[in-house]
Amino acid sequence: MSMVNIKIEGYPYQVEEGLTILEAAKRCGYEIPSLCAFNNGECSNGSCRVCLVEATGARGLVASCVYPVSEGMEITISSPRAVEARRTSVELLLSNHSMNCQQCAKNGKCELLHVSKITGARENKYIGEKTPSTIDELTPSIMRDTSKCILCGRCIARCANAHGKGILGFENRGFSTIVAPAENRSFQNSPCILCGQCVSVCPTGALMEKSEISLLDQAKKDGKYIVVQTAPAVRAALGEEFGMKIGTPVTGKMVAALKRLGFDKVYDTNFGADLTIMEEANELVNRIKNGGVLPMITSCSPGWINYAEYNYGDQLDHLSSCKSPHEMFGAIVKSYYAEKNGLDPENIFVVSIMPCTAKKFEKERDQLVTNGVKDVDCVLTTRELGDLIKRSGINFKALPDEEFDQDLLGDYTGAAVIFGVTGGVMEAALRTAYFVLTGKEHDLIKFEDVRGLEGLREASLEINGQTINVAIANGMKNAKVLMDEVRAGTSKYTFIEIMGCPGGCIAGGGQPYVKPCFLPDEDIDILDTFREKRAAALYSEDDRMAVRQSHNNVQIQQLYKDYLGEPNSHKAHELLHTTYKAREGFN
Repeated sequence: MSMVNIKIEGYPYQVEEGLTILEAAKRCGYEIPSLCAFNNGECSNGSCRVCLVEATGARGLVASCVYPVSEGMEITISSPRAVEARRTSVELLLSNHSMNCQQCAKNGKCELLHVSKITGARENKYIGEKTPSTIDELTPSIMRDTSKCILCGRCIARCANAHGKGILGFENRGFSTIVAPAENRSFQNSPCILCGQCVSVCPTGALMEKSEISLLDQAKKDGKYIVVQTAPAVRAALGEEFGMKIGTPVTGKMVAALKRLGFDKVYDTNFGADLTIMEEANELVNRIKNGGVLPMITSCSPGWINYAEYNYGDQLDHLSSCKSPHEMFGAIVKSYYAEKNGLDPENIFVVSIMPCTAKKFEKERDQLVTNGVKDVDCVLTTRELGDLIKRSGINFKALPDEEFDQDLLGDYTGAAVIFGVTGGVMEAALRTAYFVLTGKEHDLIKFEDVRGLEGLREASLEINGQTINVAIANGMKNAKVLMDEVRAGTSKYTFIEIMGCPGGCIAGGGQPYVKPCFLPDEDIDILDTFREKRAAALYSEDDRMAVRQSHNNVQIQQLYKDYLGEPNSHKAHELLHTTYKAREGFN
């Protein structure tokens, strides 16, 4: 790659041609104040004017996030003119910003507050009329407060880049401009899949998950029997809430924290994942053997299910009828577990710790009520669990490693752990489907061909002389490619895995924020590698497990023997399967 010679603050450097001044400065050890730095270009570049610098060859100050370096360029960051201009830019943003920082859930992770401190922005420097605000809190998943929006456009770009969707956009003009769904509708009245990717990139509290910590507090006051379960992706990211390196697995400390928070039982959603595989793998085999609808498509991701109901309502028979793992787990807790322990299902309160904001919506579905009782009562994101632990004064790093409760529902396999990464559900299902079809274990437990973080992948496997073509997609932009083939009748696949979020649950909309300004000890390219690091944490736990196929989970075997009969039985369908319906917006 061609290199150019530049100077920053009078010192010479060689950098790659084509970099912006902001990128080049970062590589040379300078941190230009910015609200879009290394956010993969997901913003309205140059709109906030916070990163202004002086550069030879330019007329006046330039926005360093969009201005490219050139041979011989001399860049000045610290001149009085540049310093004053950056401070003014931030002060103008603050003049139209709600300043209730103490009550804001983004406090401590607010990039606007961070850059205000760096630039020395003065309070109330510019006072005048503010843009009328919209507060949208109608969905169970996401809240929107336009009084905190700085019009950076990150959320708009993320929705388009991840899903090919235009749910959010700039509405109105001039001073009245806001970011909103079309016509400033609520998320509830738009085809939003509620994945929370917009929340994960918002620099302020303009977009946030809808907290359910108060539901848990009330359940404790009401004397409920509270059971908590944690999704596999949570253990790969929770440590980041406490300053630990990205990708640090914290399973033991997470369990220890949950036990100190006073839950009656602390279980792993991985039990539900193993149960999902038993149902889903057998459903796939039944479809293959009996001429059922193919390709069969996984149903674990609620964001994907929302997308399918809005956009492919005529193809819903391709979806597996299996509930997602945490919903299966909740149904079993309030039936099998309740019966075994003499508990009233209506007095059991199931809390799911999830990496996902769409799970909050999922738990409210009418189809996920069993015998008049919701399968899951409360969903907290990984971030909310971090807040809960901090609120309780627990020193997370000092906690010992402890084990999940093991009675009835505590066991899980390596196959369940990898559910949190794209391709994981496919691999786990194939481990069991291979056994069901052949009566023996696959020689190599891993199915390497389905691993990776690319948005769209495919593989072919020979099982009992039959070729099984599979595909994996993450992000709805990639899912659309596969679904258009399904609709056209040209799909060559037998089995398809689709996850709503890019990279899978490890990068879900409820995971800890990955923002360089709050991660000073991480590598420069962390935004490009954080998914890999979290994925590696899950694969390493799979490698360490003694049992790595769902059908070999002894407690799952006992559940079928004592209660369900066999996979896909009538009892299993009552408790573990669901239905879908086309929604307005389907085309």
